[in-house]
Amino acid sequence: MALNLSNLRAPKKANTGRKRVGRGMGSGIGKTSGRGHKGQGSRSGSSMMRGFEGGQMPLHRRMPKRGFTNIFRTEYTVVNLDKLAEAGVDELTLEKFTELGLLRKKNGLVKVLGSGEISTAITVHAHKFSKSAQEKIEKAGGKVVLLGGGTEAPKGKLKSKQTRQQQGA
Repeated sequence: MALNLSNLRAPKKANTGRKRVGRGMGSGIGKTSGRGHKGQGSRSGSSMMRGFEGGQMPLHRRMPKRGFTNIFRTEYTVVNLDKLAEAGVDELTLEKFTELGLLRKKNGLVKVLGSGEISTAITVHAHKFSKSAQEKIEKAGGKVVLLGGGTEAPKGKLKSKQTRQQQGA
């Protein structure tokens, strides 16, 4: 059926006004206005925190806490050799990685792993390479180009024990 002016309709609930509470008994939402009788939620100015369970220990506090999140962690996008072989190009730069959909973040870091085989000579630009990946690329006649970024320690990091001893002595 073709859409034209004679059969146009507004989407469901498009012309529904907001719910007006406390406007008399005839409205269907008068008297207690959907708040029930008495209790904490019925009073004005009542606002409970998200996840409040009436004084019972909330679920997010009952659950055990495990592990720890390292805020200094550097995350790499992992690319395997078989994906590089499928690309079918002679040089893979960061722009090419994003173009092929192998790298999602625009300024992301790339690490190449050695899973799969490669037969053509490819020049690969990445931030890190596994030993096996580097060997396989060079064995196929390709070239490995290490890019800077994401390798230095974050600012404010603790000094090594050795450095502290040297400074103290």
